[in-house]
Amino acid sequence: MKFDRVKSLDAILATAKKKSLNRSLGAFQLTMLGIGGIIGTGIFVLTSEAAQKAGPGMMLSFVLAGFICMCAAICYSELASMVPTAGSAYTYTYAVMGERLAWMVGWALILEYAIGASAVASSWSGYMIGLVQNLFHIKISPLWVNSPSAGGYVNLPAVVITLLITWLLILGTTESARANAILVGIKVAALSLFAILAIPVMNASHFEPFMPTGITGVAGAAASIFFAYVGFDAVSTAAEETRNPQRNVPVALIASLAFCTIFYLLVSLGAIGSPLGAQPVTGSDGGILAPGTLALEQRCHTIVATGAQEPLPCSHEALAHVLRSIGWSRIGNLIGLAATIALPSVVLMMIFGQTRIFFTMARDGLLPDSFARVHPRYRTPHIVTTVTGVGAAIGAAFLPVGTLADYSNSGTLFAFAMVAVSVLILRRTDPTRARPFRAPAIWLFAPLAIIGCIYLYLSLDLIAILVLPVWGAIGLLIYYGYGRSRSYVGRGIETSDSLEPN
Repeated sequence: MKFDRVKSLDAILATAKKKSLNRSLGAFQLTMLGIGGIIGTGIFVLTSEAAQKAGPGMMLSFVLAGFICMCAAICYSELASMVPTAGSAYTYTYAVMGERLAWMVGWALILEYAIGASAVASSWSGYMIGLVQNLFHIKISPLWVNSPSAGGYVNLPAVVITLLITWLLILGTTESARANAILVGIKVAALSLFAILAIPVMNASHFEPFMPTGITGVAGAAASIFFAYVGFDAVSTAAEETRNPQRNVPVALIASLAFCTIFYLLVSLGAIGSPLGAQPVTGSDGGILAPGTLALEQRCHTIVATGAQEPLPCSHEALAHVLRSIGWSRIGNLIGLAATIALPSVVLMMIFGQTRIFFTMARDGLLPDSFARVHPRYRTPHIVTTVTGVGAAIGAAFLPVGTLADYSNSGTLFAFAMVAVSVLILRRTDPTRARPFRAPAIWLFAPLAIIGCIYLYLSLDLIAILVLPVWGAIGLLIYYGYGRSRSYVGRGIETSDSLEPN
């Protein structure tokens, strides 16, 4: 098959040398960025949504989603070691399958990173508001802390945190990585404390039946909580800012993913086994959900819609509610505090990843040159960071977290599948090229990643499934209306002289 406008790996590396970012990240910092991007909304908030779909079987959902991500991570590792530049899946697709498909991947990654950042900011707002109401018994008007679909005007706290993170990213990558390492430590400590307190008192009867909704429910939950893992691929977008990326990027990708999967299983074990996991609630079809459903989100939505009152203010702090249900109210508040402090690290990683994708697309001429300009003092792509941050803030202001997460997943699954296809094609078309990290059993793991991504995509809600083709069609209109005619590859040049720091 002949692909249109392929940019060779040598040309990509040459472009990166002419217009490069500062290499300041080591293996530890990169792994912390990966963990920071992974541990967040998926486990702190979406646990309850997954439990509604699969009950105790959501533990299998975490395993399924984690396994598919691990297969994709192996593919990412080989390509990232060969092409240690910013751009991630977009760059790899450009080098293998050409400009049109690369644009589609880059466009889909907006769903992953920018919309994902909005989702995490929205979930942070829920934890922050719940913490303030539980600790200080301050009643906060829902009009300014909820999206319109939840009965509010705008999610103002989500907007504020997104803009603050944007400012931090403009200051510099090293400074952002240091702040992220501290926030990761807080998250890991909080989840460890949760597991220590919740697992010893769990009730085994809450795990029967283990799969009340069958494999369909497990797959549906896996599709939703896939969002819990997507931060790992942001590691590859930092390859151009990493010392010794051929070694450090594969190590950080696989280590962060394995570490977080273990934590997810321990936390879900404690959550389902808690008394709250046995609370009967009414499902969307009017039936009573089985024990283990942990349906906090449903309960909160019902309260908002009916105006009913409950002893504690309604929030979306799933894990904090679990600890309160077993008598650890103060520790539950601490978990809420930890999430409030630490969830911004995921917003940071999502915006970071998006800006590096845009930066690379602009460096290829597919987006305005200004998106690839680097600040003369901070050496960061300040213009595109500002644009991305403002866009993410708008999404966080008006859309609910569950909807944002599902939209984000559709773009992520497409990008992951394209990376797996790229590594297989490159093995056939350029078998002799040096591969500092040569993925083992790639003819097994890459097809599994492709099949798994397709399966999870088809397990999403219908609206989330439709988002990807509609979003892709909009992207193609922009590509043919703007990017294709301005592409440096299409015009036979490598990069623009206007991309020097200003």
